[in-house]
Amino acid sequence: MIAEFGHYALVLALALALIQSWSPVVGARKGDVALMKLADSTALAQFAFVAIAFGALTYCYVTSDFSVANVFENSHSQMPLIYKFTSVWGNHEGSMLLWVLILALFGALVAWFGTNLPSTLKANVLAVQSWIASAFYLFILFTSNPFRRLAEVPVEGRDLNPILQDFGLAVHPPMLYLGYVGFSIAFSFAVAALIEGRIDAAWARWVRPWTLLAWMCLTLGIAMGSYWAYYELGWGGWWFWDPVENASLMPWIAGTALLHSAVVMEKRNSLKVWTILLAILTFSLSLIGTFLVRSGVLTSVHTFSNDPAR
Repeated sequence: MIAEFGHYALVLALALALIQSWSPVVGARKGDVALMKLADSTALAQFAFVAIAFGALTYCYVTSDFSVANVFENSHSQMPLIYKFTSVWGNHEGSMLLWVLILALFGALVAWFGTNLPSTLKANVLAVQSWIASAFYLFILFTSNPFRRLAEVPVEGRDLNPILQDFGLAVHPPMLYLGYVGFSIAFSFAVAALIEGRIDAAWARWVRPWTLLAWMCLTLGIAMGSYWAYYELGWGGWWFWDPVENASLMPWIAGTALLHSAVVMEKRNSLKVWTILLAILTFSLSLIGTFLVRSGVLTSVHTFSNDPAR
């Protein structure tokens, strides 16, 4: 029952994202304040529904509901409670749900705290954010549904990879995702500025705090992952040479350049094209890193999925 509830909450989040993907743009073009304001409420509601879906999956893990395929494949009834909780994102399907939860969170934060933004820019930012979210919702629902049920309920689960049964899983992936997904806001600001045709020092001032927040989270995530790798394997298995670890470093380097470029643009009103390019490049590198982890293109201890269909 809870699993179906989570599935339908995710479907409703997709419906809201589709509404949000066009109504603010139309409102910005026509100067319709009501349509632009609709973006705020849909962004907040979208986050609420994704949070409900994530909570439903977490409940299935905590209660060891092995009728859900994802729980059966990644949990065990005797597992300590903290590892039942972290198992939610210790797999492909659950980690994708965490991804869209953070994506919806950043959209909701812009809707709630972006009161200083021009109404047309804010509407376009939320619209671009919903375009990204819609693509991920569709991917999850059609190829990576975490709420898929089993015809016959197993007595016991298969357990989680022993390497992942560590406190590092509780802090490293969420912090890394806050950085990865946080750069989506910089991307949305860049595309919204291109739609409006307005790129100036004020735009740099608005985008810089969001970029700094994402950069700080990604920095902490990489540092935590490095420490986890060290005490897990020692110097003999230094995971910094792992391609997936380097994939997380790429958006960090581009994000560092974006921060510096945004400061120069804000203070001197220069490097406009470079700042826009870096905003697009940084999130693009985050998407490439996400693809590498889940595609099976690279052989790595970090990869979640080797299924070519997804």
